[in-house]
Amino acid sequence: MFEAAGTTAHRLASGSGGWVERLGDDAMISHKNDAALAELITGLQKWSAESGWTPVRIFTRFLPLKNDERISPILRSGDATLPPTAVVTEAGIRYGLDFAAGYSHGLFLDQRLNRAKLGMLRPKRVLNTFAYTCSFSVVAARAGAETLSVDLSRKSLDRGKQNLALNGITETGHRFIADDALDLLPRLENRGERFDAIILDPPTFSRGNSGRLWQVEQHFEDLVNAALMVAMPKCAILLSTNCTKLDPVALERRSRMCAKIKRRAVDYVRTASLIDFPPGHGASTLWMMVR
Repeated sequence: MFEAAGTTAHRLASGSGGWVERLGDDAMISHKNDAALAELITGLQKWSAESGWTPVRIFTRFLPLKNDERISPILRSGDATLPPTAVVTEAGIRYGLDFAAGYSHGLFLDQRLNRAKLGMLRPKRVLNTFAYTCSFSVVAARAGAETLSVDLSRKSLDRGKQNLALNGITETGHRFIADDALDLLPRLENRGERFDAIILDPPTFSRGNSGRLWQVEQHFEDLVNAALMVAMPKCAILLSTNCTKLDPVALERRSRMCAKIKRRAVDYVRTASLIDFPPGHGASTLWMMVR
């Protein structure tokens, strides 16, 4: 089913102790402990025997309780002389992965349906905050939009530029700014920049400019309020978080208060559940549709 849709990056299995992803010709096992790792390896071997697909390489990644304990995935099997990179497809769109670049390989698989929805909206001007490797910007660019990708990490934005190039898209009409979204949004407002689609997918915890602490539970409304100031009428705003305390109900309640303060009328749309992500796995997401 996935291959028929032009998708080679998706979950193979999920459990309480971790999960297994297919990533093109490779597989990655994310695990919370050694017992879970052993169980997931056995499951992958069984699935490979039944499906006839055998990964060229298997990477494993430990899932720590604290962000500062995160490390890059480890090559468990396969040719160690191969470069630690790969290219996967999602609905025919190409994305580059790098297993040595850090804890995350470069593509959040749980955003697949939200990327698809953004493409179907066919926006004209897209603001992608906390853009990471700019997958939403690639989808928007393919749909004909101008994009502005914002992330504190210049290296991540450089990988975003590479993702555009992988799909034959030039950088004309696509801007990349290494900055703190909360600092940049007021400047965009003052310059009169407006967007008809905005992606808000911040980390749960991080540090912004000058070491400022970001905590999504405390600062979510600040982000939404700033985004509403650069939202055109009919703007679609994706609200997304991995914070377990902010489910879609909480996202709607908090963002609705922001819309009331900014005197913007809004509706909400939820995307369907991903067939490869069971309940409790993946980000909480909600589309806020500004009238």
